[in-house]
Amino acid sequence: MTWLEAIILGLVQGLTEFLPVSSSGHLVLGQYLLGLDASEASDVTFEVFVHFGTVLSILTVYGRDVVDLVQEAAGAVAKPTSIAERYEDSATFRLGIYILITMIPTGAVYVLFKDELEQAFGDPKLVCGMLIVTGILLLLTLLRPNPDGKLNPVKAFVVGIAQSAAMIPGISRSGSTICTALYQNVKPEQAANFSFLMLLPVVLGATLLKSIELVELGPTVDWVPLLLGTVVAYVSGVVAIKLMLDFVRRGNLQYFAYYCFLVGGIGLWYL
Repeated sequence: MTWLEAIILGLVQGLTEFLPVSSSGHLVLGQYLLGLDASEASDVTFEVFVHFGTVLSILTVYGRDVVDLVQEAAGAVAKPTSIAERYEDSATFRLGIYILITMIPTGAVYVLFKDELEQAFGDPKLVCGMLIVTGILLLLTLLRPNPDGKLNPVKAFVVGIAQSAAMIPGISRSGSTICTALYQNVKPEQAANFSFLMLLPVVLGATLLKSIELVELGPTVDWVPLLLGTVVAYVSGVVAIKLMLDFVRRGNLQYFAYYCFLVGGIGLWYL
């Protein structure tokens, strides 16, 4: 992988991880257009590093929230008898429980359909079709113009199902989870914050699995493209989170739908 390819793919990863246009789908299309073999060990290594860059993006924007979540979790582990009281009194602890709830359907789908999901990453046409599906999900938010409700365990589980569907490349994780929360009358800013915070254990888990795979492969790597891609993914990720929060607050997700329709339509036409 050249330096320029690393910068381009790092930028694609950082922006599309948080903007509702599917990071996995864009990486598949990006690798296809650049003529890269996604099965090569070097690409596994690169994927680990750019995912680490997006983790740093979340920690930069939501560092205080993450610290609070960890402190609440540690307190509950240290004193299990306080769990019910914490759930009743602490919004932060409830948020942590909701994040755990989303992991139930996500983990189940990954375990049951891991091989099928990995095979989907080799099909650019599927990605383009799923981008159109993502566009429809974003456009449907216009039917819920002013959501003003709160999260609860049932809503969190449904959002987790949406996150599971986003393991298909081309289905945006942030788009599907934010839209699903909005459909359920969750306030826009809470929907976006929840989507980004619930991404943290998912990305950490994916990075861990890829790191294990990397150790097993034991490739010799060129560190400069890896570091370039990681830094670019981190910086663009911070920008993308802040940009996405602004779009969600304004209720303008439909603009991303038009982009998904354009890319998906062109891809289906030409690929």
